[in-house]
Amino acid sequence: MDASEKKRQVAQASLEFIEPGTLLGVGTGSTVNCLIELLPTIRGRIEKVVSSSKASSELLEAQGFEVITLNEAGAIDLYIDGADESTKRLHLIKGGGGALTREKILAGAARRFICIVDDSKLVGMLGTFPLPIEVLPMAQEFVSQRLVKLRGQPVWREGFVTDNGNHILDVHDLQITNPIEFESRLNQIPGIVCVGLFANRPADILLIASDTGVREMRT
Repeated sequence: MDASEKKRQVAQASLEFIEPGTLLGVGTGSTVNCLIELLPTIRGRIEKVVSSSKASSELLEAQGFEVITLNEAGAIDLYIDGADESTKRLHLIKGGGGALTREKILAGAARRFICIVDDSKLVGMLGTFPLPIEVLPMAQEFVSQRLVKLRGQPVWREGFVTDNGNHILDVHDLQITNPIEFESRLNQIPGIVCVGLFANRPADILLIASDTGVREMRT
């Protein structure tokens, strides 16, 4: 089974968790795009939708959904998003698409967070995928120097600007043995807006697509 079919399968499996009257949060990325394509099949169960990016909002609106802001929603019943890496503890690296800050906000606002991935994203230790960090542009060099002291190799995602008007540093060569502690340490560096580590607020449910179907892991 190729990667695109796995993404579609795991997106399909996540629909079962959307109950009637759900205020749904939708993430960003290729697996979530498969989910957005499928959402019209259960339109009647969805009360309202909040999106983590301009790109996802445009896709949702093209499918006929009204996208509201988190301020309007107040709280989210269910947030569904993908990940770039996940461990069995459901700690995640996210932000390959650059929407990590809004994704983390929606995950924090959600009563339940479901992460949908294919089996290539499940790892023993986070860090093979470069860790995205959103930074204020004026602090980019300062933050880079601090990250080097933490034994990371930050690379500016040149030419990319987040929906919030900030820059992304992709940090290579990390071995994140304690994601919760490392996330907290990074959050103390001035100039960092958000870190693509989802460990203090991990996923509640991880759906993993493989050649043999979709399996479920929980915290």
